[in-house]
Amino acid sequence: MNKFQEMDENIWVIGDVHGCCSSLEKLINKNEIFNNNYYKLWFAGDIVNRGPNSLKTILTLMNLDDKCLCVLGNHDIHLLSVASGISKLSKKDSFDDILNSKDYKHIIDWLRFRPIAHFQYNHLLVHAGVVPQWDINKTLSLASEIESLLRSNNWRKTLKKIYGDKPNFWRDKYRGNDRIRLITSVFTRIRLCTKDGHMDFTHKSGKGYHPNWLMPWFQVPNRKTSNINIIFGHWSNLGLLITPNIICLDTGCVWGGKLTAMRLSDRKLIQIQCDKIKK
Repeated sequence: MNKFQEMDENIWVIGDVHGCCSSLEKLINKNEIFNNNYYKLWFAGDIVNRGPNSLKTILTLMNLDDKCLCVLGNHDIHLLSVASGISKLSKKDSFDDILNSKDYKHIIDWLRFRPIAHFQYNHLLVHAGVVPQWDINKTLSLASEIESLLRSNNWRKTLKKIYGDKPNFWRDKYRGNDRIRLITSVFTRIRLCTKDGHMDFTHKSGKGYHPNWLMPWFQVPNRKTSNINIIFGHWSNLGLLITPNIICLDTGCVWGGKLTAMRLSDRKLIQIQCDKIKK
C-alpha cells in the first residue's frame, strides 16, 4: 500500500479557482470527494480575481471552515493590497463584489490569515514555487516570516514593501524591504530561473517556449527541496504536470480550461471543464 493511502484524511488539492465559483461547486460536489467524514480541501492559491464570482468563491471556502486549507496566491495578495489602499483596482480585476460586500472586513481578515506555505505528509503546498537555495526548513521558516507580518496590526505597511522585481536572487543577508519582497515573490510569482537560481519575471510560457538560458524553477540543478513533493498552481501555460515529486494543478480554469482536483493519497484526478470568461 502507498504510504499516503494510510492518511486519516481524504485530502484533495485544487488548482487556481480565480473566482469561478460555479466550476468549484461542481467539483467539490463530486461523490468521490465526500466519500467519508474526513475529507479536506487544499487550495493552491489565487482563489479570487479574473473570474465572475470572487465573493461567492471566497465565502464558499470560508464556510468550509476547518475542511479548507488555502495558501495565498499573487491575486489574493493583490486583493489585500487594493483593500488596504496600497494598489488600485484595475480594469482586469473582478473582486469589486468583495470590496462592496457587507462582510468585507471579515473577508479581508480571513484572507490575510491564510498560510503562505503548508507542509504535511511530505507534501509542500505553495502557490508558485521555491528557489533552489532553500531546503524545506528554510522554506517554512521564511513563509512564517511573511505570514506573521500579514497577520500583524501593521499588515498594510508590509504590503507596501512587496512589489518589484528586484532583488531576484536569494541571499541570507537580505533584511528589511528586500527580504520581504524577495520572499513574497518566490512563493507567489516564481516560474522561470537561470541555472544558478536568478528568478525571471518577464516570461510566462511553459513547455519549452522560453529562452534557452531559462528553465522552470523545479528543474534548476541542485535544488535543495528535490526530496520533497511540491504542489503548486500559478502557471496555466505550463498546465497539468504530475511527476514523482512535482505537481502543477493550474489548468487554466478562468481561460476556458479545466478546474482540477487531485487526491493526495493516490493522485487520482477530477476535472471540470470551464467556460472561458469574457472580458
